[in-house]
Amino acid sequence: MGGLGATLAEELRAVSALEAAAVATAIAYLVLAIRQNTWCWPSACVSAAIYIFLFLDARLYMEAVLNGFYLAMAFYGWFAWLGGGTDSSGEMPVTRWPWPRHAAAISAIALLAAMNGWLLATHTDAAFPYVDSLTTWAAIWTTFLVARKVFENWWYWLAIDSVSIVVYWLRGLELTALLFVLYVAMIPVGIAAWRRSLARTAGARAAAGSP
Repeated sequence: MGGLGATLAEELRAVSALEAAAVATAIAYLVLAIRQNTWCWPSACVSAAIYIFLFLDARLYMEAVLNGFYLAMAFYGWFAWLGGGTDSSGEMPVTRWPWPRHAAAISAIALLAAMNGWLLATHTDAAFPYVDSLTTWAAIWTTFLVARKVFENWWYWLAIDSVSIVVYWLRGLELTALLFVLYVAMIPVGIAAWRRSLARTAGARAAAGSP
């Protein structure tokens, strides 16, 4: 029993260390994303890779799939932010999208989550299949908005992260739950920073006589 107990303790320490590394790089991602620093995307790569393993272990399968998507989107976002510049500074500007586009996206997310949740509930041992599916599909859309620097991404994250706090805590991922508490607390900072960028872009266009 002593040997078994020591082995389990070592495994728990290893998982906790992995979760701590995932949390640290996820925090770095958010701080850098608020500042519109392209190095947020390499941080996202590391965090997503670790979380794929952690979520598979927690039987949050859609969250594991989501982090695989995050990994791919981190490369897309990095190149988009570096090569998508259209303003005077050569950087991709923050933009807003019209509400009908968001309404259509939310409707599609709800439909996909319902179908995906039913499949998980019927064919797997997934924990919280419908909630897991909903947050996953919503996060896929929202990550794309971040990569395109769409301002409304912050409102989506506020809803997604608030729900995720409960799910992660109930699945024993306490550090990750606390990370998402921090995310929710930092969202107003992101909103304020990106709103300032919107104002600067609008001011520059007005000065240049652009519509």
